[in-house]
Amino acid sequence: MKKLHVKKTKIWLLSILGGLIAIGLLIPLPIYSEVPGLSVGLKQFIKVDQKKPKVDGDFNITAVSMYRVTGLGALLALMNPHADLLTEDEVTGGVSNADSNRINQIYMNNSLNAAKAVAFKAANVPFKHDFNGIYVMSIQNNSKFKNDLHIGDTITKVNEEVKNSAAGFQSAIRQSAIGQPISITFQHGKQVKTVSRPTVAIAQTGKKIPGVGISLTDNSTITSDTQVDADMGDIGGPSGGLMFSLELYDALSSDNLADGRIIAGTGTIDDNGQVGEIGGIDKKVIAAGKAGAKIFFAPYIDLPKKYLKYEEKGQTNYQLAKKTAQKYEPQMKVVPVKTFQEAVDYLKTHPNTTKAS
Repeated sequence: MKKLHVKKTKIWLLSILGGLIAIGLLIPLPIYSEVPGLSVGLKQFIKVDQKKPKVDGDFNITAVSMYRVTGLGALLALMNPHADLLTEDEVTGGVSNADSNRINQIYMNNSLNAAKAVAFKAANVPFKHDFNGIYVMSIQNNSKFKNDLHIGDTITKVNEEVKNSAAGFQSAIRQSAIGQPISITFQHGKQVKTVSRPTVAIAQTGKKIPGVGISLTDNSTITSDTQVDADMGDIGGPSGGLMFSLELYDALSSDNLADGRIIAGTGTIDDNGQVGEIGGIDKKVIAAGKAGAKIFFAPYIDLPKKYLKYEEKGQTNYQLAKKTAQKYEPQMKVVPVKTFQEAVDYLKTHPNTTKAS
């Protein structure tokens, strides 16, 4: 009888343990899995004069997919060579999901505006660049404006003065003393507010200077008689800039850069056509290869080896993209580019040799 009781107790304990393990494997963790996402032609997102761009081929935007995992999901991600596990802070930067989405949408809008400026200039299309103010991208805990400003607000005036650049706003703030009150006029949704608060000490190049206590980026608008619209849905972030500019230039100019091909890539773009590095490029290479791309543009920087430790996985974007393609997508050529013009020149000098005549 005693043996039977012991046996039942063991079964009961094992059942509880098994249940706890099952619950532990199924409970969502503050961890995200980053895996290859979409690689899709920009034609379906962009309209030029309310029509699909006239491009003979596709310029594919590439993205990573991010999802929160359970214990089981984390184990599966560890076995997936194309997945990386990231903490919640690494994904959101320590802000709420709503603010993180707002930041990514701001970056996407800025990326589109920069791409418009680059493509319009290259295609000789007249346009106007209007500076609307500066977006609030983050707020420091010591900022005296932290209860007034929100991520996504646009600052339009400092001490009742309008400036025409972010540098102009920063210069106006620097003219005050640390702790001296300044007034900030900003737009929050449809509301325009003005508040006055003291500046705080900001560390810069080894010294303390007066500041508001925010990080910022430009809020600008590009307008032209040639209307360009984009509806990117839930896709956010700045990494589509290069591909946006190539798609628009091909559609607006007499050149046929795509030439019947699927061309993928990634990289930020600024108004001067400079291409910048991004995150998750190895996943984007995988996504592009699965979509049939034979060319992949990767941002290139000439970085001394001692600084590689600061790069994702200890490699520059181009190094990681090339290594990934060689291993998993050998049919795809990874092309390093520093500028929009380098990408254009490559496509002009490397036409589609497989296209039927």
